[in-house]
Amino acid sequence: MKQSYPRYIDLEPTSHVQGSVRLPGSKSISNRTLLLAALAGGDTRILELLASDDTLVMLMALQQLGIKWEQTEGTQNYIVHGVRGVLPVHQADLFMGNAGTAIRPLTAALAVIGGDYTLHGVARMHERPIRDLVDALNAVGMRIEYTGMPGFPPLHIRRGQFNANKMRVRGNVSSQYLTSLLMAAPLMSKTEAITIEVIGELISKPYIEITLNLMRRFGVEVERDGWQAFSIQPDQAYKSPGVIHVEGDASSASYFLAAGAIAGGPVRVEGVGRDSIQGDVRFVEALAQMGATITMGDNWIEASSNGPLKAIDADFNHIPDAAMTIAVAALYADGPSTLRNIGSWRVKETDRLAAMAIELRKLGAAVKEGDDYLTITPPEQIRAAAIDTYDDHRMAMCFSLASLDGAARQGNRIRINDPKCVAKTFPDYFSVFAEIATQTLI
Repeated sequence: MKQSYPRYIDLEPTSHVQGSVRLPGSKSISNRTLLLAALAGGDTRILELLASDDTLVMLMALQQLGIKWEQTEGTQNYIVHGVRGVLPVHQADLFMGNAGTAIRPLTAALAVIGGDYTLHGVARMHERPIRDLVDALNAVGMRIEYTGMPGFPPLHIRRGQFNANKMRVRGNVSSQYLTSLLMAAPLMSKTEAITIEVIGELISKPYIEITLNLMRRFGVEVERDGWQAFSIQPDQAYKSPGVIHVEGDASSASYFLAAGAIAGGPVRVEGVGRDSIQGDVRFVEALAQMGATITMGDNWIEASSNGPLKAIDADFNHIPDAAMTIAVAALYADGPSTLRNIGSWRVKETDRLAAMAIELRKLGAAVKEGDDYLTITPPEQIRAAAIDTYDDHRMAMCFSLASLDGAARQGNRIRINDPKCVAKTFPDYFSVFAEIATQTLI
């Protein structure tokens, strides 16, 4: 059941955290798995699917497309009845909320399968670019039209005619475009290999690794030439693996691990570990670079403080979501920190570069905002502040860390406005965060 939130939450200053957190399922794995299970032959039992707004968007869209699924009562386990790439419903109007992991892969799959579909979302979704994906699909015979601002949703997809076996897509805006083409590729041709070439630098490579790993679990192998070309041989079709377990969300793990690094610990997250298929587990490398003590098991990670954090200067192109947590952790560092190659922040749920700079300054930090980097100089003491969240779940969650340690010394409360935005990926985040606080100062 979704948690009910007030207009804001005041976080009590906390000087020490410790405990264990069971993570919700990964959003990236959840929505990819739902779509692959729907397209596959056979029934797939999905265990520990993320309960969130974004997964609900995907579940409802699949239902509108005629795909049947059931949830096991009292659990986050689902059974999805695959349709072998043939959708029962050929005309639908689909609401995608602000779920990039839903609208982009669905756009590619629906364009290839063919029909008459419209896809739209909330106002912010209509500001998030999708031109590179649409251009790549239309160039090979698909028929996707913009019904609003060119380059952005809403979209109208009509039945096209696939006419080429080589596709090209830019890689420097969002890895979700390549993910979408990869997931749709086995539906494209039964006679020729499909090759997808990446134009320019590919960002967020670990997310592509998640896609390739899950496609393999569903019976489709992708050959790749470095990160520049990907080939799918013909006569491959998705087949249910029977049962698939969704890992805990590594991006969500970052908030609790950073809390342990800032304010004592140890804090352990369960559901993700050293063998994770998620690239965001590499977040712990940045924490370790900042001086935290990190230990890992097969299915858990633990972080604790080893004194004041050290300033960091690093490239975060590979883990842009988890990098937001480092930006707030930088408030507790011993000097200026610089986060580089994070230009993709500008096309997320909000312009995260601009939003992060504004909110960090409220807390007393000096912030230099570049096109694709932030430099954060921590304040002597973190100020009390009301943090605006921009309807962005990660803004709300990462700024909860501002209530730790430094804020506690000054007895300052941190207010998080519009906390309900965390429902996108972690509906009960704030109650779980409160559980690891072992010493609060009123």
